[in-house]
Amino acid sequence: MDKKIKIIIYAALLVALFALLFILEQILPSYSMLFTVLKKGAIYALVAVSMNLLNGFTGLFSLGQAGFMLIGAYTYGIFTIPTEARSAVYQYFDGGIINFTVPVVVALVMAGVAAAIFAYIIGLPVLRLKSDYLAIATLGFAEIIRAVFQWKTLGPVTNGSNLLRLYPTFKSVLFPFAVSGICIAIIVLLINSSYGRAFKAIRDDEIAAEAMGINLAKHKRLAFTISSFFAGVGGALLAMYQTTIQASAFKSAMTYEILLIVVIGGLGSVTGSCISSFLFIAASEWWLRFLDETTYIGSFKVPLLNPGFRKVVFSIIIMIVVLFYRRGIMGNKEFSLDPIAKQFKKRFRRRKEVVGSNEQ
Repeated sequence: MDKKIKIIIYAALLVALFALLFILEQILPSYSMLFTVLKKGAIYALVAVSMNLLNGFTGLFSLGQAGFMLIGAYTYGIFTIPTEARSAVYQYFDGGIINFTVPVVVALVMAGVAAAIFAYIIGLPVLRLKSDYLAIATLGFAEIIRAVFQWKTLGPVTNGSNLLRLYPTFKSVLFPFAVSGICIAIIVLLINSSYGRAFKAIRDDEIAAEAMGINLAKHKRLAFTISSFFAGVGGALLAMYQTTIQASAFKSAMTYEILLIVVIGGLGSVTGSCISSFLFIAASEWWLRFLDETTYIGSFKVPLLNPGFRKVVFSIIIMIVVLFYRRGIMGNKEFSLDPIAKQFKKRFRRRKEVVGSNEQ
């Protein structure tokens, strides 16, 4: 398919998507679970794609995503709380030491930059490790960061173990979709660039990549830093969605959820990470909720339907998906309009041949 036609079609699909989201906001009530799935799914899609850039496209097994999200969330919250509200938020620390605010967009960028700086510093020693050792080191970093941010010593900045709140949030589902869409588009452009090809070469064979002249240390740090930047932006979006920030919420379980999304979608597939993010959130937050509710049919109590049963069923579903889709839903493939275009071309040719034969 011609590149110009492909760009036009993708642009039309994006416009149609945002138009649909806008219409849904006008029709459905704001408390609808559909919006919860869409908002959280968009945020998790960004974080999953950023993790896939590292794990799927570069072959670095990192488990520090929750830590970088925490840094991004705190950076956003600290620099966007209105000055008049700081005395109420930092009530145990005399209003804190930051007495100015920045615009939301600037704060989102700062969240990514803060996470990227930490990633660069941590990456200098940690990226010398490989495989499970790298995973353990990055997981340890995330846990250390979570503990440090709750120290009373850092209270004037992080508010210690208390909540950060009263910062700007979003109500419309269009905002997280727009921010996540822009960030994912940048990641896709990076993957399709010469740097992306270098990342894939490192993933496939480090020795061969080095023999081709690729600087392994440089490109690993670059992938680690860029992945962490977008994880930081995702953390800021999650903070806006949750309306409060507390370090204790960014546990290792959050990283495992994101890793699960990446694996279910397919390592090395941006489309897979996006699709699995929405499916994961929909299944865990919406579709299976009824399994936690005690149900009676007359005087008969339906067995198993009790709080906690939803997680059991959800775990079984994940096991089934992993068994039947061992490489994930998309594998390492991406969504493409080429097969659809080919089908249209075949039908058009057949009609042309039929018309030609009838004329003869």
